[in-house]
Amino acid sequence: MVYPFTGYHKQKFYWGHKEVLIPVYSKMSDAINKHKEADVLVNFASLRSAYDSSVEVLDYPQIRAIAIIAEGIPENLTRKLNVAARSKNVSIIGPATVGGVKPGCFKIGNTGGMLDNILHSKLYRPGSVAYVSRSGGMSNELNNIISLTTDGVFEGVAIGGDRYPGTTFMDHILRYQADPDAKMLVLLGEVGGVEEYEVCEALQDGRITKPLIAWCIGTCAGMFTSEVQFGHAGSCANSDRETATAKNKSLAAAGAHVPDSFDTLGDLIGSVYGDLVKSGVIVPAEEVPPPTVPMDYSWARELGLIRKPASFMTSICDERGQELLYAGMPISDVLQKNVGIGGVVSLLWFQRCLPPYVCKFFEMCLMVTADHGPAVSGAHNTIVCARAGKDLVSSVVSGLLTIGDRFGGALDGAAKQFSEAYDSNLHPMEFVNSMRKKGQLIMGIGHRVKSINNPDIRVKIIKEFVMENFPAKPLLEYALEVEKITTSKKPNLILNVDGVIATSFVDMLRNCGSFTSEEAQEYINIGAINSLFVLGRSVGFIGHYMDQKRLKQGLYRHPWDDISYVLPEQYN
Repeated sequence: MVYPFTGYHKQKFYWGHKEVLIPVYSKMSDAINKHKEADVLVNFASLRSAYDSSVEVLDYPQIRAIAIIAEGIPENLTRKLNVAARSKNVSIIGPATVGGVKPGCFKIGNTGGMLDNILHSKLYRPGSVAYVSRSGGMSNELNNIISLTTDGVFEGVAIGGDRYPGTTFMDHILRYQADPDAKMLVLLGEVGGVEEYEVCEALQDGRITKPLIAWCIGTCAGMFTSEVQFGHAGSCANSDRETATAKNKSLAAAGAHVPDSFDTLGDLIGSVYGDLVKSGVIVPAEEVPPPTVPMDYSWARELGLIRKPASFMTSICDERGQELLYAGMPISDVLQKNVGIGGVVSLLWFQRCLPPYVCKFFEMCLMVTADHGPAVSGAHNTIVCARAGKDLVSSVVSGLLTIGDRFGGALDGAAKQFSEAYDSNLHPMEFVNSMRKKGQLIMGIGHRVKSINNPDIRVKIIKEFVMENFPAKPLLEYALEVEKITTSKKPNLILNVDGVIATSFVDMLRNCGSFTSEEAQEYINIGAINSLFVLGRSVGFIGHYMDQKRLKQGLYRHPWDDISYVLPEQYN
């Protein structure tokens, strides 16, 4: 498949009971060069691009046929394409064609209809009758007629209803004439055009020797006082010679089998087929059982015939019972027992009820990380998006996406660095020196404004709470020893909010008694510690969004309402 609007990928399709992957390319040249055995292009492009893409593929000698589905291609472009294709000896089916079908082998697009119609018309195996039609819809009707009156379709093509089709009736009829497996021919023409007269000449000069049943639809046009334009661009008689009645008479005179009306076309096909069977020209093959058609999954599931495992699973919540469960706790208990935000976090993040001091620690962390002014990158992005007219979700997400090592994302890095150093029994001085030698920053250390002489009150409150309530806090104590070393070098290299939350979080995981050592390490490895910062900052970003929307609506004016960007030093 060639689809220029996406990158290279593979598209999944059903192939009977199985699924297959078809490669998709964005350039025709890549597809052609990759698949040297491909020699037919089925072009589903629109009328705006079908000409260009068809001309492009003519440059590749391996292509021998192109089927163009699009309707409405300008006639001058169609004629140019036809000339170019003939010079390259390439057959064009269409434009404005449903396509064609080679039963038991291949069908183009929607030819033949759905699977049930393919089975009904016996298109799952080849028969003896080859047909060519102008109309795609009528070609599907021929599939049905031929399957009911003969052993089935050998091959069928709809050349398209435009005035200048790429291939004519004669192109395909001569192919069928030369194919020994095609025993009888069917032509379904229509009012307009003179291609049928070429078939008359071929019948008369002996180029067509196989039985040919022919009919041109549109005989009712003679009942109107003025000329009638039917659905196809080419189905309008511009002279008496182009009328369906005149062409039917000429076909009959040339030796074709022509019915009295379309109503008796099937009877005539069946009669000619019967004569060929009696004469031994056609030896009907033993009917083969059709391949089974898989039932559509959604329909089978609705009937209760199949079951399917869940596409994905979750173990933190369940809504299938009488009420929603959070890690096994009914939502009514969550509300009535007043477990709080910290309790909900413990249930949904860790699937267990953690001690009250841990829940309180969570809530404190959410409070102190909710906001740190409009100048930090996340808040600034949220404000810019809100002022640009973006919605709440887009604005908040733009802020969250800035979280990383330089803004907020240091929690995970600090947890890993401090825990690895502590677990390796590195002295705090050794840890500091090793990080300096590596040229790496110590995550959770340092602040732009705060220092040992101007401490961050948030760090002070959390540190005091952990010291008073946690049963053990070795990593926090280790981090404080590191702080003594770093601040002796520079006063603003303090243990910041990221550092104190990260080390306290690890102490909680390891020493609260609710986790095994393996579980505690798993949470550190999967990056769970940054979750508190992400959740807290989401609250702040939503506040900034609402604030900017109120400012923009003029509900009140803020001193900074006319300032598009506030530098950190101005803010501080």
